[in-house]
Amino acid sequence: MNNQANYAWEEEYKRSWDVLQEDEHGSLAGVVNSLQQAAKRKRLLRDTDPIQRGIIRHLFIIIDLSKAMQEKDLRPSRLSLTFTYLEAFIAEFFDQNPISQIGLVGTKDGLAEKLTELSGNPTEHIRALKLKKFQETGGEPSLQNALEMARSSLVHVPAHGSREILVIMGSLTTTDPGNIHDTITQLTQDNIRASVIALAAEVQVLKVLTTQTKGTFGVAMNEGHYRDLLFEVIPPTAVTTTKSASNLVQMGFPSRSNDSAATLCACHGKLTLGGYICPRCNAKLCDIPTECDICTLTLVSSPLLARSYHHLFPVENFIEVTWKDAATTTQCFSCQKMFLSPHKISLQLQATTDAGRYQCKLCEKTFCADCDVFIHDVLHNCPGCLSQPRRKTGSALNPGAGSSRS
Repeated sequence: MNNQANYAWEEEYKRSWDVLQEDEHGSLAGVVNSLQQAAKRKRLLRDTDPIQRGIIRHLFIIIDLSKAMQEKDLRPSRLSLTFTYLEAFIAEFFDQNPISQIGLVGTKDGLAEKLTELSGNPTEHIRALKLKKFQETGGEPSLQNALEMARSSLVHVPAHGSREILVIMGSLTTTDPGNIHDTITQLTQDNIRASVIALAAEVQVLKVLTTQTKGTFGVAMNEGHYRDLLFEVIPPTAVTTTKSASNLVQMGFPSRSNDSAATLCACHGKLTLGGYICPRCNAKLCDIPTECDICTLTLVSSPLLARSYHHLFPVENFIEVTWKDAATTTQCFSCQKMFLSPHKISLQLQATTDAGRYQCKLCEKTFCADCDVFIHDVLHNCPGCLSQPRRKTGSALNPGAGSSRS
């Protein structure tokens, strides 16, 4: 073996055992527990100010299907891990953004192929990924062709919906038929936001793409970091464009159709039994949310619209409470599990509840780390605030909030 110096990314793991130090009782459980808590809450520490966000999103995911995706620096391979993560990403994306739509584009051999059209049906996209997973990769990707294909579909999106592109790139090169900077300029003019996740290294043209379109750029260092970069795309971004007046969006709430005989749908032109009837033109469509192919009316359901509302008013980050400042609280308000002291945690290695506790600023209820993650990622409502009696004005959960209104 040669005595070649380690890479820079290897320095993080060179003396990883120095991070774990025993406590006064000779146990590592407390240190390990603290590291687990920090990892759990890493995604929660984000900006929670109530700002304008685009909750009707249209996202195209460009997947590199070139031979570079067969590299095994990400186990089991870049391509296999990408498809696995994308299946989980699509399910989570539609759970958090139920009135949004996704489309898939693949690129290899200098060409671009549209795998799925813009649709709000996650089953359709996951099925396309599973079919493409076992097909061969080859050649070089064409970033320009893929961007142009995605742009041609996004340019027709109404102004009230956001236009986004996510590029997952494993190759260091791209084979383009023209000047890709002209395509980047066109994306900027069309208000299309492009983000990139690079699996190999930082490439200048990808960095320029994200900078000019105000997207995000990241290089996956390992499997866990790759997943974090991918799932950071799920929350909608803030709307940066300023408008003089608010635009009202016409939406229709279709009724469910259960025909005894198959009829043609307006979206695919196929015979189907079930579907949704447009309230304006009575056309039948397979899934919602979508845009009616006949009268172009945006079709949603009221539960989906209500679930998208939480992005506009997210739950504020809970503050961490030390053990000495919360001596009167002995259990989590949500799951009712007992809090363990740091001394007990170091002695009880199989403890199911950690000593960390986090408090809501409004209701001042305390929660464990697991409930903190669940409230911010899934529930999007604080149980302590919801348990408080509402004032007659219906404005405040907190007794001191909104008392000036009548």
